[in-house]
Formats: sequence, structure tokens, C-alpha cells
Amino acid sequence: MITFQSENIAFPKIKRSDTKNWIKSVVLTYGKKVGDVNYIFCDDEKILEVNNQYLAHDYYTDIITFDYSENDVISGDIFISLDTVRSNSEKFGTEYGEELYRVIIHGVLHLCGIADKSEKEAKKMREAENNALKLLIIF
Repeated sequence: MITFQSENIAFPKIKRSDTKNWIKSVVLTYGKKVGDVNYIFCDDEKILEVNNQYLAHDYYTDIITFDYSENDVISGDIFISLDTVRSNSEKFGTEYGEELYRVIIHGVLHLCGIADKSEKEAKKMREAENNALKLLIIF
């Protein structure tokens, strides 16, 4: 089950049902199934709090993914700072909606096993994001 909630910020304008279907279709391309995936849209202060509390990181980020996947069933909690998504869309010259969906799928790709720590991994992640965005027809 895929759920969406917001904390400390207005809920983003996404089409929940279409977004869930898109996420499921991307997950299937990796030979996996969707278990429990919880999206928590939040502000910068909340993501900083989560970063500090659980990862001992003292900085802002656009997304934090907690992976609870087992075997081929992906599950996790995905925190997304809409403040940072907005500032990144301005920084990179992209539409806010495109940046938001890129980050939404970024977390799922982590749950599917794609890393992005090294430069080579980050390139593979960007390609996976771009391929996933090609499947998206809702914005």
C-alpha cells in the first residue's frame, strides 16, 4: 500500500491515484512488488530534525528514505522536503512538478536497490529517474 501524508506543510498538488499507479509500474520494471511505502511531505525544519535524529546529519536535504524492504517486496518511509524540492527546481531550472515527481521516484528507486553515493552510481540513478519520468503522463 502506498500512502501520502504531510507534516508542517500544505499537501502538494499531486494526483494520488495516478501517482500510485505510476510508482507501481516503475517498481514492476525492477521485478519487485510494492509493500508498504509511506510518503511524508514536510518542510525543511522537519527533514533537518529527521536527519539529526536518525542519521546524525546536520544539514537539509530533499529526501530521506528509510528502507524496510524484504526480498522482492519494497517497503519504506520516504520523507520529502517540499521546501528543498522548490529551491532545487529553481536552482536547476526545472518545473516544480517535474522536480517533485523526480524526488518521489528517487526514493522508490532506492528501495529497488539503486544507490547514488558514488559518481557512477549517481549517473545510474539519474538515468533511472529519467526513464521513470518517461512513464509519467500526469503533469
